[in-house]
Amino acid sequence: MSFTPELIAELEVLALFNLDSHQEGIKVGSSASPALIAAAQRLYDKELTDQPDGGYLTSLGNDAAESVQLLLSILKTPQPA
Repeated sequence: MSFTPELIAELEVLALFNLDSHQEGIKVGSSASPALIAAAQRLYDKELTDQPDGGYLTSLGNDAAESVQLLLSILKTPQPA
């Protein structure tokens, strides 16, 4: 499986969520890029969020966002020389 531009956009949307507060959602507004707007809709279609423009994470969405954000943290950590 490879990372398609569509999957990358979905990962970018999941990375926007604040995992420290389950009462804080996001809204992908009409001024966002078409790729992010479409990604938000796909995440809703996959039942990872509760609204087509972002909203709040579902339980499955929270698991996915945690995984995405953990992976980003690992990949951004400088490696010792």
